[in-house]
Amino acid sequence: MVTTPNLRKMTVEEFDEFVLLPENTDKHFEYIAGEIVEVVSNMYCSIVAAMIIRWLGKYLIENGDFGWLSAPDGGFKVLGDRYMPDVGFILKSKYPKAPHETWISLPLDLAVEVISPSDDEHDVRAKAFNYLRAGAVVWIVDPDKKVVQVLTPEAAPRLLTLNDTLDGGTLLPGFTLPVKDIFPE
Repeated sequence: MVTTPNLRKMTVEEFDEFVLLPENTDKHFEYIAGEIVEVVSNMYCSIVAAMIIRWLGKYLIENGDFGWLSAPDGGFKVLGDRYMPDVGFILKSKYPKAPHETWISLPLDLAVEVISPSDDEHDVRAKAFNYLRAGAVVWIVDPDKKVVQVLTPEAAPRLLTLNDTLDGGTLLPGFTLPVKDIFPE
């Protein structure tokens, strides 16, 4: 993520108007602790996120399609901030119809953040902390180190390596994904 240098801190209302300006339609921004952060990734990180979406989508199709998956364009309001996780998941029991809002007000159930070269570690940690406070499960995926950190509101953090298997816990019962399958060669 790149903090936008020319912009002052602004209110969340100003941010909501800013992102809808015509000159920003092809850009992705988040609002983290009062600052505008432009979201910039790379192809490999995008592929990693797509792999996760692919596996989660397959699981949902095979297990009753009980939730909505979002790609990096999906925006969520999280404790006053605005985040665009690389992968988002919301239970259909909370949101029965496909959302159309720019920023969904309901807290998401799973947030996946794939760390890209432009990400600021402080921003990633701030988002993870707020996701947890809002009740979400968080997977922080580090493509460089090829690890996945699993954070849940009620358990100690877990660090998974290429030899481990990521599971869906109580949110996605029966979901398993070998960590090595997230990172294509």
